[in-house]
Amino acid sequence: MTDPLFAQAGPVADGGSVMIIGALSDVGRALARVYGREGHPLILAARRVERLTADVQDLTMRFGVPVRSVELDVLDLAEHAAFLDGLGGLPDTVICVVGLLGRQQEAEKSWVQADLILRTNYLGPVCLLGEIANRMQTRGRGCIIGVSSVAGDRGRASNYLYGSAKAGFTAFLSGLRNRLSRYGVRVVTIKPGFIDTSMTRGMALPPALTAQPAEVAEAIWKAQVQGRDVVYLRPVWRLIMWIIRLMPESLFKKFKI
Repeated sequence: MTDPLFAQAGPVADGGSVMIIGALSDVGRALARVYGREGHPLILAARRVERLTADVQDLTMRFGVPVRSVELDVLDLAEHAAFLDGLGGLPDTVICVVGLLGRQQEAEKSWVQADLILRTNYLGPVCLLGEIANRMQTRGRGCIIGVSSVAGDRGRASNYLYGSAKAGFTAFLSGLRNRLSRYGVRVVTIKPGFIDTSMTRGMALPPALTAQPAEVAEAIWKAQVQGRDVVYLRPVWRLIMWIIRLMPESLFKKFKI
């Protein structure tokens, strides 16, 4: 049965519903404020859904849009279909901001940690978005936005497990975009560099290269409205990663990055 509050159909400019996967993250919360401000009914999906109660109340009062929270464990692959069935209607836009940086040095020695990094950044999001993509294709419209990372552009010693998962996620989104373009479904890839969040707290991040969650959220909104396919945040990262990708392997090995 379709929930009438979330039955609005149409592109983002027409106020279609938006589901944010990873809504408890700093970027997820910033996205909820941006899309709520623009008048979109919101579905906030997170594993610890009880922590979203205050967010739901604040967004509803602040923007006057329908908001609800739903429990979702992205790593529980067997429950993805049932989760979507229980929404009461497929959202018009789905934004996935799920991610886990992890600790590279620990993950090198513990495949339990490595497995968690790989499943959180690749397997879980890919399986869930794949199921959503199939349903959007059948419906004939929709938008999927995946937040990947510049870390996936080339493997670096400091974070190659995280980077390899993000590389796979970027490739998945690219292939999905190519597949779904003829069915009225858009796929957007967002590639942030450093973001000032709880996940990066304690790291010495260069201010000129570090975006704030609100900045990322605004850029995602604009990318969808403008019909972009791949967006680097901040734009300087496109140049930086272009240079890094062009480095010969013999030279690249000498850099500790």
